[in-house]
Amino acid sequence: MGESKHDNSQHEKHQPQQHANDHNAHARMDHSAHRAHQGHVMPASKGTPHADHSAHAGHGTDHTGHEQLFRVRFWWCLLLSIPVLLYSGMIQMWLGFNPPALPFSEWIPFVFSVIIFAYGGIPFMQMAVPEIQERKPGMMTLISLAISVAFVYSVAAQFLNLGEGFFWELVTLIDIMLLGHWLEMRSVRQASGALNELAKLMPDTAERIHHGEVTETVPVSALKNGDLVLVRPGASIPADGEVVDGHSNVSEAMITGESKPVHKMAGASVIAGTINGDGSLRVRVTATGNETALAGIMRLVEQAQQSKSKTQVLADKAAGWLFYAAIAAAIITALAWTIVAGFNLEVLTRVVTVLVIACPHALGLAVPLVVAITTAMGARNGILVRDRLALEAAREIDVVIFDKTGTLTQGQFGVADIATADGWDANRVLSLAAALEGDSEHLIAQAIRRVARERKLTPPLVEDFSALKGRGVQASMDNELYYVGGPRLLEMLSLTPQFHLATFTESANQNAQTVVYLTTKDKIIAAISIADTIRSESKQAIENLQDMGIEVAMLTGDSRAVANAVAKQLGIQRVFAEVLPEHKDQKVIELQQQGKHVAMVGDGVNDAPALTRADVGIAIGGGTDVAIESAGIVLVNSNPLDVVKIFKLSRASYTKMIQNLWWAAGYNIFAIPLAAGALANWGILLSPAVGALLMSLSTIVVALNAQLLRRETL
Repeated sequence: MGESKHDNSQHEKHQPQQHANDHNAHARMDHSAHRAHQGHVMPASKGTPHADHSAHAGHGTDHTGHEQLFRVRFWWCLLLSIPVLLYSGMIQMWLGFNPPALPFSEWIPFVFSVIIFAYGGIPFMQMAVPEIQERKPGMMTLISLAISVAFVYSVAAQFLNLGEGFFWELVTLIDIMLLGHWLEMRSVRQASGALNELAKLMPDTAERIHHGEVTETVPVSALKNGDLVLVRPGASIPADGEVVDGHSNVSEAMITGESKPVHKMAGASVIAGTINGDGSLRVRVTATGNETALAGIMRLVEQAQQSKSKTQVLADKAAGWLFYAAIAAAIITALAWTIVAGFNLEVLTRVVTVLVIACPHALGLAVPLVVAITTAMGARNGILVRDRLALEAAREIDVVIFDKTGTLTQGQFGVADIATADGWDANRVLSLAAALEGDSEHLIAQAIRRVARERKLTPPLVEDFSALKGRGVQASMDNELYYVGGPRLLEMLSLTPQFHLATFTESANQNAQTVVYLTTKDKIIAAISIADTIRSESKQAIENLQDMGIEVAMLTGDSRAVANAVAKQLGIQRVFAEVLPEHKDQKVIELQQQGKHVAMVGDGVNDAPALTRADVGIAIGGGTDVAIESAGIVLVNSNPLDVVKIFKLSRASYTKMIQNLWWAAGYNIFAIPLAAGALANWGILLSPAVGALLMSLSTIVVALNAQLLRRETL
């Protein structure tokens, strides 16, 4: 059953009629958007999509370096904090111990605090600069305010005898903020490799034909429009072009999403990066480098990445509000105490206490701890969280768009059903069909053999095998000649399906399934419907999502007949069919323009722009590297039911984040007024030491509360 052994006309009629024309249009994508991003593209002389990603190569490295910076600084600062704690009077009083007396021991907290502030604190102040410039104070601004006030006051106290400074409070605050930021960076770290993965689809070299049969191996970047190239069996096609000689089945699944290889012959268009089958092709180049369809998809991914809005995390928003609250409280405290008692050291101490207490240690851990636990829980449930903002956004999703091929379906052909004549059963039919198809690499043959293996069937021995061009195959067993083929085989044998076999054929055609027949010379033994089988978990996943109030849509490049058939089986109402790769992300935009928050679930290269454009991109782990690199969340087990777990996990983690933020910062509702002296007339005045103790307790509560997230059932 070679490339033309089965006639699949009954199936092919459901496919778009202008397939080749669509590819030509695909290759001629408008490049104006690309010119707007020339800063991200290598000079034209480089030519191939390999170069397009050069400007992005450092993103992952920069992010990893940021994480490393905070990890190293945290451990060093934690080590350097030990002498500060040991030689702080307040700590000694609480723990009831005296450290060894050393020369100049009264200077130990000061010296080590200065080192820790310079090494661990200055980075936060540097990161606060953009927040201040944008007039959007957040966590960095609040941290910088607290540590700078504590540092300045403590240095002044050391030299001007103003009493004990805030040295131990300062270093522990820096330590915990470094730890929180390290955890945060580790959680959000993701490789920005989508464009590199796309570029990998392109071969590095091509075989250019000169003067008929003479070939030379040249870099793909050296190809020009009009060149003639040889594409050997199994090789990647180096450039968009038109077949001038040869015929083969070409796998375009990574570009178009179509699971079935497309037969190519003279006059057909081919796309750079697609995989040739078992035939040789001579291709006339029509587009190279930045003009190819693959390069167009790369631009779409890049543009979608750049279009993502900058989302502030909850902790940062809380820190912004707390920053203004702290400044306001400090001003009111200074004015009130100055009016009542005049300006003195006590006024300064009250103001500093308010500003230091206003930055709780726990706020730096409130969200990162939940994120770390959420990430671990996700991994145990087959959910890889590559971008925590995607997981946070999942709780707000209104619509989930599933790509059909490879996501809701297996992405490979399988036997959907079998109808047999009297005296035959399905296993006997499969066993014999697998024997006849034993030497074929055709996808339909592979599907039949695979199901036979799964059922542990042993194909009988056949002999006198031969292929019937355009019709099927034949072979003998027990002196009986058997055939497997499509409708044209029946035409050749003058056979017509009758009764239940006719009904079976009609039903399969309505469901956009391919039907092949097992026959003898004068009788149809069985009809076998072949389809890209639906994953067993898909229907339950869709029902669960709909029960959660989330609408489900399906997006596919397949024909409307195929799409509607799958949607009907799964209970999906909204279907986007016959969608070209460059238009998939437009469907996401259409829904977003309706005010909906959209999640996209896909597995192919052609899904990458839509995955990136969506509010939440979810990639099937069994899919292409490009889809995985473009998504914020990856389903490791390729199980659609895990999509439901994502939304449950998102909602649970968000609830826990809110709780932690209240535990981390909520005590300030009482602590700041008490530190400011609101109840001083009644003898209630919060000292810096007690304020620091409250901060430590809130940190413990936040850590314990985050651990309770592990009890959630997904």
